[in-house]
Amino acid sequence: MEDHGTAEPGTREFFAARAADWDERFPGDGPAFAAAVERLGLRPGAAVLDAGCGTGRAFAPLRAAVGPGGRVVGVDVTPEMVRSARDRGRGELGLLVVADVALLPLGDGAVDGVLAAGLISHLPDPRAVLAELARVTVAGGRLALFHPVGRAVLAARRGRVLTAGDVRERANLEPLLRDAGWGLTGFHDGDDLYLAVAVRGS
Repeated sequence: MEDHGTAEPGTREFFAARAADWDERFPGDGPAFAAAVERLGLRPGAAVLDAGCGTGRAFAPLRAAVGPGGRVVGVDVTPEMVRSARDRGRGELGLLVVADVALLPLGDGAVDGVLAAGLISHLPDPRAVLAELARVTVAGGRLALFHPVGRAVLAARRGRVLTAGDVRERANLEPLLRDAGWGLTGFHDGDDLYLAVAVRGS
């Protein structure tokens, strides 16, 4: 797929340089991914999109949720991350595609749910991407915006402080979701994980 480059400047380079050992950097994230997938409420046979899938760390719990008859699609703009996912055998669990989440190679209403791990803070136009995720999701489908640790922990890890303009702050995120066709139904930002769950409107 063509790289349309909507990621923030430097994002692709950052992840490309770390793709080979990304999983090894965060070996304890599995339970948080499983918890986020569970909140999607996926049923056997469902179709699910992993938006900004990286090395496909969510593929195993997503496949377990939708079963052998379901469909798992992972999209990431960084070819090196997708290559790492394939090298780890995750292509056997679902389809891995190099593409931009702002221009998804999926039809309207193609999936029943979307997991977006660590994605939204890397987008120059979050509203446009949230609208695109809504386009490919059926009415009533769920979106989980997720990170394996909360915002405060992540900021401290990077030597930064939280700001009022952070797109992941509930007061900023909720109107963005609403404008894009989603309704926020759950929000958690603790040290253990960040998880915002929304439902696609009709």
